[in-house]
Amino acid sequence: MSIVASSGQPREVRDIFGFWRRSYAMLLKEFIQLRRDRVSFAMIVMIPVMQLLLFGYAINTTPRNLPSAVLLQEDSDLGRSILKAMENTAYFRFTREVHTVEEFDELLQSGKVLFGVEIPRGFERAVRRGDRPALLVAADATDPVAAGSALGTLGSLVQTALQHDLHTGDPPNMPFEIRAHARYNPAASSRLNIVPGLVGTILTMTMLIFTALSVTREIERGTMESLLSMPIKPVEVMFGKIIPYVLVGFIQATLIIGIGVLLFGVPILGSVAMLAVLTTLFITTNLSIGYTFSTIVQNQLQAMQLSMMFFLPSILLSGFMFPFAGMPVWAQYLGEGLPLTHYIRIVRAILLKGATVANVQYDAIALIALMLLAMTIAVTRFRRTLD
Repeated sequence: MSIVASSGQPREVRDIFGFWRRSYAMLLKEFIQLRRDRVSFAMIVMIPVMQLLLFGYAINTTPRNLPSAVLLQEDSDLGRSILKAMENTAYFRFTREVHTVEEFDELLQSGKVLFGVEIPRGFERAVRRGDRPALLVAADATDPVAAGSALGTLGSLVQTALQHDLHTGDPPNMPFEIRAHARYNPAASSRLNIVPGLVGTILTMTMLIFTALSVTREIERGTMESLLSMPIKPVEVMFGKIIPYVLVGFIQATLIIGIGVLLFGVPILGSVAMLAVLTTLFITTNLSIGYTFSTIVQNQLQAMQLSMMFFLPSILLSGFMFPFAGMPVWAQYLGEGLPLTHYIRIVRAILLKGATVANVQYDAIALIALMLLAMTIAVTRFRRTLD
């Protein structure tokens, strides 16, 4: 004879109903908690939407309309026709015209252009005589993806575009020689591109997380009240939280660059002292942003989520994974507001190009501006917490 509950239901049925009732109550409780946790709910919606928009609209693995400069030593119809034909390939967009070799080299070294075309003096006359003169195309090959696609198709595309104007045989032959010179990374080694970028990427991730968790950890452990009762100013709290991690970040950067040099053959052509100063500036900028995040969120989970929300566009829009110059204009504007974009330019320029202060001053000023902005927001929000 089965055991029957007072309600007349068997115990097995009562246990099943009890199981589903308790599970439903727990389910309802989690949905209520999720609705209250607005940061987590925003991450659920924003992360997939952001990934879809960035990969769909901003990322381009075959970049076009890359900024280029021209050193036109003679103003001839043939020279202009060649430049127009190169623009028609959709790979080159001539934004600068220089008059000296020094200007030509400076633009490539500073990263303001990715390509430089030099048409020598007497070029058209040499073509008419059949001397087959050389047309120099110099490329900034620190990003092999951006340079390789254009250089790989340059000869055939230009020949096709000019075959009606410069028909010299059957089939048409190019009456001049194109000499492509890949500077700074002539072997198109991906290591020389990735390893310097990894310095900034790893520092961004670790520095954001370290400081984003710093204040929220104090709140969750209940030590923030003791901290607030001390005679200490908000800016002093921020510097006390940030400075130890500056040393940690500097050790990380030294470790990564050292391994890159010893194991992967990454050169250091520029000033090590300048690299150290600008790396410290970049670390401080990321720590300030992470500290700002810690004043916005309420717990460590939210701090981690917000950090990853910032890290995702940083790695996609900075030029680390995909060519920066190949992105649409609106994506480049967003990328200019990310510290990683400027630091990747700096570290690649110093290590691979031997850049000077003048070559990287724009990116250094941008990092200073972003650091001051983040510090101002962080101190302002923390002062409100004290009030």
